[in-house]
Amino acid sequence: MNSPVLDLLTHLVSIDKSIVQPVYVQVAQQIMNAIQRGYLEKGSKLPGTRILSELLNVHRNTAVAIYDELASQGWVNIIPNKGTFVVVPEGSEVKIKANTHHINQAYQYPKSPGFPFQQSFNLASTKEETSAKYSLNDGKPDLRLHPVHQFSRWYSAAMKRKPLINKWNRTSASVPSVFSKQLCNYLNATRGFHIKPSNLLNTRSTEMSLYIVSRVLIHPGDLVLVGQLSNYVANMIFQQAGAKLKTVPVDDEGMDVGYIKKHCLHGKIRCIYVCSNRDYPTTTTLSTKRRLQLLELAKIHGFAIIEDDFDHDFQFEGSPMLPMASADANGNMIYLGKLGQSLFPSFHTGFVVAPEQVITEAYNYLQLLDTQGDLIQEQMLSELISEGEIYRLTKKNIVTYKQRRDALCAFLKEHFDDILDWQIPSGGLALWLRFKNPISLVKLAEEAEKLDLFLPKTILYQDKNTCAIRFGYGHLSEEELKIAMEKLKQAYHQLIAA
Repeated sequence: MNSPVLDLLTHLVSIDKSIVQPVYVQVAQQIMNAIQRGYLEKGSKLPGTRILSELLNVHRNTAVAIYDELASQGWVNIIPNKGTFVVVPEGSEVKIKANTHHINQAYQYPKSPGFPFQQSFNLASTKEETSAKYSLNDGKPDLRLHPVHQFSRWYSAAMKRKPLINKWNRTSASVPSVFSKQLCNYLNATRGFHIKPSNLLNTRSTEMSLYIVSRVLIHPGDLVLVGQLSNYVANMIFQQAGAKLKTVPVDDEGMDVGYIKKHCLHGKIRCIYVCSNRDYPTTTTLSTKRRLQLLELAKIHGFAIIEDDFDHDFQFEGSPMLPMASADANGNMIYLGKLGQSLFPSFHTGFVVAPEQVITEAYNYLQLLDTQGDLIQEQMLSELISEGEIYRLTKKNIVTYKQRRDALCAFLKEHFDDILDWQIPSGGLALWLRFKNPISLVKLAEEAEKLDLFLPKTILYQDKNTCAIRFGYGHLSEEELKIAMEKLKQAYHQLIAA
């Protein structure tokens, strides 16, 4: 009759020879888990190597390797001429037993939960993968312009600052941090603000800022107005907060405030989401007249305006328009921005500018999401602001991005002059390309990918009135832009000929 241990190993051990992990490691790990769960108790004698090799249908050398692996990690004790016995290493914790007759299944974590939960359609990932060599996006910076060598020195210096540990161990924030003061000074100088640290909250990203603001502002069923072709990430965040979205037409002067007056004021508006300098995705600028009209409507009807200034740093001609929030005397504005876009993305920081009471409540939410923060990043950015490095890096990169924008416009005129309409924006890292004769953008993307050019669905905008692409160019060199244009033109002709 088989011993209980042999029966257990028969049900326990499963070998998958299709994976890279060696067989002896697979079996050893499963026996370790059985010991942890209490299936094999301390002192249990394991079968000899000959019997184990027959039981598992493996070579005897493999059986020897299994026990050697277990012995090296302290799970068994091999006594010559007596056998192999289970021991429990010091410090190991016995796990809860799995209530199943198929013991080996306990090592495969279940895909589906054993309880009901609500899956969110609003948070469905928009990420797409491709093997294409060239890829477009909606207007991201070029990571290759990140000053790697300089950055290494800055980061190393920030980590060596003696006060850093004291800041990390600080239990109260009785005074504003150096970073908050430096960021306030920077925003006051570059965006026309007159804020104090109590009006400022820094976060990991603009998306985190908007998520926190939505939690502070929005209750299920609240009405939120967005542009007719709005930022899809912002829409996802608002919808997840339970907002009821209503779209507002956008023309050459930006969001149509007249439409809001005529069609939206009968309902209780909770907030309006606008882009400060360039509308997403169309890149049109909200006119001064409409800015003033929006501020007046917000004052009269008591709603909030969320002003997203995501590309303030990328202004090529003239000066960027000052944020509406810089002229807000009634506390209706919430301003979102980003600092450090000339650095690697993990060192960008988002921020929120709003009335003090809003910032206090937003800070409470931030503590739930990001209690630790990143003091090294704050220390480094503080020094880069005070020494003027952030400003110099931005100005240096602007020259490069402006050259790329102009090169792209030249390539467009060469290849798509009779196919596309576009306006040259005063800044930003994307162009809004409108097809004169509508085509299937999804099929265009399929043809382009065959040619090693990837067009993600998030930059394609098509409905009965729109056939356009938000073409992000900042991450591509002039040579890469030329290749991308040629491939896009070839894909277009293949689609038309099909």
